[in-house]
Amino acid sequence: MHRSLAFKSLALLIIASTATFAQQPTGRGRGGGRGTAIQPGEQCPAGTTEIRPRSCMAPENPAPSIVDYRPKSTLITPAHLVKTAKYPAIDFHGHPQGLLGTAEGLATLGAALDSLNVRMMISADNMSGDRLKSTIANIQANEKMKDRVRVLAGIDFRNVGPGWAEKAVKQLEADVAAGAVGVGEIPKSLGLSIKKPDGSRLKIDDPELDPIWDACARLGLPVFIHTADPQEFFQPIDYSNERWLELSLFAERRYPQDRFPSFETLMTERDNLFRKHPKTTFVAAHMGWHANDLGRLSKMLDQMPNVYTEVGAVLYDIGRQPRGAHDFFIKYQDRILFGKDSFQPEEYPYYWRVFETKDDYFDYYRPYHAFWKLYGIDLPDNVLKKVYFQNALKITKGIPQGGWPK
Repeated sequence: MHRSLAFKSLALLIIASTATFAQQPTGRGRGGGRGTAIQPGEQCPAGTTEIRPRSCMAPENPAPSIVDYRPKSTLITPAHLVKTAKYPAIDFHGHPQGLLGTAEGLATLGAALDSLNVRMMISADNMSGDRLKSTIANIQANEKMKDRVRVLAGIDFRNVGPGWAEKAVKQLEADVAAGAVGVGEIPKSLGLSIKKPDGSRLKIDDPELDPIWDACARLGLPVFIHTADPQEFFQPIDYSNERWLELSLFAERRYPQDRFPSFETLMTERDNLFRKHPKTTFVAAHMGWHANDLGRLSKMLDQMPNVYTEVGAVLYDIGRQPRGAHDFFIKYQDRILFGKDSFQPEEYPYYWRVFETKDDYFDYYRPYHAFWKLYGIDLPDNVLKKVYFQNALKITKGIPQGGWPK
């Protein structure tokens, strides 16, 4: 009897000692015994990192800032730099930075596009009226570039109220008669900051805008729309925000909740717009800011057959999930358009490399966008053709249809 009690007491002592020991640094291996213990589920204190399970330690040397820490990878893998697209591309999200106004500017643009195998740029600079007319006239007067550039018409969302829709539709019809091939880029300020005359926020799905979207359907014009910005821009700027550096560099990219609608509010309004106008073709710029959640983007495309999407400025999300992105592009190959956004010719080859190779672990072109690496998603030729030019041709009747690869 006494022996049994003794064994039970000894067992309880061993269990208690083991539990206490498990919460302490083991002392084995480099760094052992010098850490600060934390409880399961806790995070390490600021300035320290986890060196063993539930054990945190600060580095001996001063930690570099996020902008100064630039480790060089020692990984050696095959690299396939792709200077030109495998098939001629249409940049559906072009911002040619004033190059369309002069013959010299058009020549500069043409040389850059030639070096990249971009056959056509769609200018998405929200032009309308006299500016649009003069730009198109200058393009058409240039023998070498008249079939290399097309222009989207802009919409003036100021003073939305009685009489606005009739005026806006009339202007759109005039812009189309002048040569516009679509509408956009509908700016992110629609929903974020544009006000109605009474001072209220102009919502993306405001019924007073419906005549414009109906006119686009009637005229056969794709609507290229940029809604909101990355979801992280609407979140607190703390050390768990993966866009901390970008938000710290560019104050205008922050959308605090006390001044702006939430990301989800804007997404809801945008999706309401898409659903309300099933006969209108919409192209959601920047993959709808859902490239980090391809399941969500898949649901949107499944539910809204009138919606396409475009890859500009979200390569950092495409390239960090090569298997998921590959499968997404295969499944939705008829709904994705190529676009670049900011016109920096040296950045286009990063897109070609992600889309056309199986390369591992290479840099993105703007470190403040992404501190992680990219991977190639190795798209087959038939998908590359659709993304690079066929899908844009399908939805934009104002683009010259001849001379493209079969």
